[in-house]
Amino acid sequence: MTSHDDVLEEAAHWLGHGRRVALATVIETWGSAPRPVGSQLAIRDDATFVGSVSGGCIEGDVVTRALETLETGRTELLEYGVSDAMAWEVGLACGGRIRVMVEPVKA
Repeated sequence: MTSHDDVLEEAAHWLGHGRRVALATVIETWGSAPRPVGSQLAIRDDATFVGSVSGGCIEGDVVTRALETLETGRTELLEYGVSDAMAWEVGLACGGRIRVMVEPVKA
C-alpha cells in the first residue's frame, strides 16, 4: 500500500517534471467505507495514478473526474454510497458512503 507521504511525493515529482496533477482526498465517511478519511489518490494528466481512495471500488470514476478538474481548474466534491446508483455501477456495495474532494494541484 502506498503511504500518504508517497502519494504527495509522487505528485510533487510529476509537477516538477511539468505534468498537470489532481489530488483526490477522502474527506468524510459514513458506515462501512473501504478507505479512511485522509486517504489520497494523485492523478497525472495522462491518467497515471498512485494511492487509493476506495481500495479499487470507485477509483476509475475518481480518475475520470480528476482529469476533468484538470481541464476546468475547479475543485469537485464527489459522493458515493449504496443508495446512489453510481455506487453499484462502480462497485461500492459495502454498505457505506464516502465523500471525496478532487482538486487540481498548482505547482
